[in-house]
Amino acid sequence: MNPESRPDGYTLVVCEKPDAARRVSEALSGGGAEASVADGVTVFRFNADGEDFVVCSAQGHVYAVSDPFEERTVYPIFDVEWYPSDMVEKENANAGRRIAAIRKLSEGARRFVNACDFDFEGETIGFNVLRYACAGREDQALRAKFSTLTKEELVEAFRSAKPNAGQGLARAGRARHLVDFIWGVNLSRFLSQSALGSGHRYRTVSMGRVQGPTLNFVVEKEREIQRFVPTPFWKVTGLFKKDGETVVAAYSKDRLDRRADAARVTSDCSGGEGKVVSVRRSVVQVPPYPPFNIGDLQKEAYSAFGFSPSRTLQIAERLYLGALISYPRTGSQKLPRSLNYRGILQGLAGLSEYSKGVAELLRGELRPVEGIKTDPAHPAIHPTGERPRRPLDASESKVYDIVVRRFLSVFAPPAKREMVTVAIRVGEHEFRLGGGRTVFPGWTTLYGRYRGLKDADVPQMNEGDRLKVVEARNEEQFESRPSRYNQSSLLEKMERERIGTKATRAEVISTLVARGYVAGAGLAPTELGLSVVETMKRFAPSIITVELTREIEERLEGVENGSGEDRDLVRETVRSMTKQLAGLSTNEESVGREIDAALMATVAASYVLGDCPVCKTGKLRLIRSKKTGKRFVGCSNYSSGCRASAPLPQRGAIKAAAKPCQHCSWPVVYVLGGGHPWRLCVNPACPSKGVKRNEV
Repeated sequence: MNPESRPDGYTLVVCEKPDAARRVSEALSGGGAEASVADGVTVFRFNADGEDFVVCSAQGHVYAVSDPFEERTVYPIFDVEWYPSDMVEKENANAGRRIAAIRKLSEGARRFVNACDFDFEGETIGFNVLRYACAGREDQALRAKFSTLTKEELVEAFRSAKPNAGQGLARAGRARHLVDFIWGVNLSRFLSQSALGSGHRYRTVSMGRVQGPTLNFVVEKEREIQRFVPTPFWKVTGLFKKDGETVVAAYSKDRLDRRADAARVTSDCSGGEGKVVSVRRSVVQVPPYPPFNIGDLQKEAYSAFGFSPSRTLQIAERLYLGALISYPRTGSQKLPRSLNYRGILQGLAGLSEYSKGVAELLRGELRPVEGIKTDPAHPAIHPTGERPRRPLDASESKVYDIVVRRFLSVFAPPAKREMVTVAIRVGEHEFRLGGGRTVFPGWTTLYGRYRGLKDADVPQMNEGDRLKVVEARNEEQFESRPSRYNQSSLLEKMERERIGTKATRAEVISTLVARGYVAGAGLAPTELGLSVVETMKRFAPSIITVELTREIEERLEGVENGSGEDRDLVRETVRSMTKQLAGLSTNEESVGREIDAALMATVAASYVLGDCPVCKTGKLRLIRSKKTGKRFVGCSNYSSGCRASAPLPQRGAIKAAAKPCQHCSWPVVYVLGGGHPWRLCVNPACPSKGVKRNEV
């Protein structure tokens, strides 16, 4: 970074998070930065190459979009603007103090650098701080762009920092906030107020432009499940004797639709002899999986560890701030040649669990396998090669390990598999069996603990071999009903339909759960979720369609690349919202009745913890004593004589687990609040002795 010098003042660097500010200061100063506190904000000061630097952090969004009305029930709302976050969000109460501190620091600065995360949110945070707190310096400020918080990359990012020409990403980020607020505030206030008009107390019923179609995915899947009628079919298998070993082969037709056809096959084959008519062997290569982008990492962590997408993102961000991995909010599956592959691997070689695999990789040419997805801002997620400065907790260790092993595996050779297919003829009928075994493990040596290749051996056979038919059997089966979405598959659906962003999809899913629209590990819509979707479908159907949301995403991309105007997009959003609200408002009374009834049903259902193992017919519910105010578990058949009951912790939210206790069949609940949730069997006499602290 070589800007024109001026005789006084310093360079003010604005970072997004305190950890990032510390890393930037250490990198640029060589470890000689002095930390101080200015009006409650940690500030780092140092001199580098004769230039004075002051580095601070916004600590997240210090400005938020809102309307000028103090009354939260007013709608429609179209007059929106950016305000200090403490005026809008209770959880951001100290934003005003941070703004004042940055404003005071800006008065002594002669040069400004935006060093916030390089994505929609980071660009928006930096732009707003420079515009509002630093007296309109957003256009003259330099932009430092980096994907890791390593010293080498940070030094290079500041050396090559340039003015952020066009501000396309910032304008798109700000427009996204405005558009989402206009949609969300108006729909949510309408739904909440309509339910209030039905005579019950106020409760927030939210809806947004990405939330709507995402919830509709869940509801449509539930409708598909409800419509599903299982169709019977028959599978035929043959048991053959080969050198004293029993071999099971499947009939060449995967399914037979008539019982009579299945019976005829088994009758024809029983007691007969089979002849091996073909043996096909081949060796196939299985390449490594591509490097992680954030969606792939979220889905893999859900599969491997059961982590929700939002939890995985939070963990990955902590690892990034610790300079252990690259920026996680990326859509890329590519590792550019500009990355120092060998340097990263040499850094990882110092960690004992990876040293052997790294040593093997360093002997060969480093050419990574890549996917097709790209991201103009950041490469695929990869380790930096730096060692942790602090002990990682259990969840951080798991995510770090899977990122490292995925990175290592992309440099490894393909695995090789020998595949065998055998065809056995019994009269006019043919049976087949197949299998495979790994003859060269390749990349699976490094990544196999997460997604290995299973072997299925086939006995040695040759064409012409004769096999005795031990038994031919048929089995009636039924088509499997469609599976509900889980958080991983719903995120994948959002990716396929191109709604939301890599940074917001997990948050949208978490909101659906938090609002009580969906419940369970297999995301089932509650009565409230069903009612909201049906209401939108009847009176404002475009709100829950992917087309509208996808169109807005495409328009935002146009703003980012300079082919679209953010003001035009906001104006069109106002016109569209006006039209949607008109359709809803004319039916406000009907909407209110439906939403209110669904609210009541959802709240009632949330108190059911599971089946009663005592009377076998009742439901165990969360009950609060009118006399003491304490909560406990009781059976819905109490009036009929069932006295099943159990105590509950008096603090923390209670959420029923998907399955009852394997030891006693009483319900298992999670007690939420504070750190990790407690997993608790409610039965005080459970053989497992009740309480265990588990991760969820």
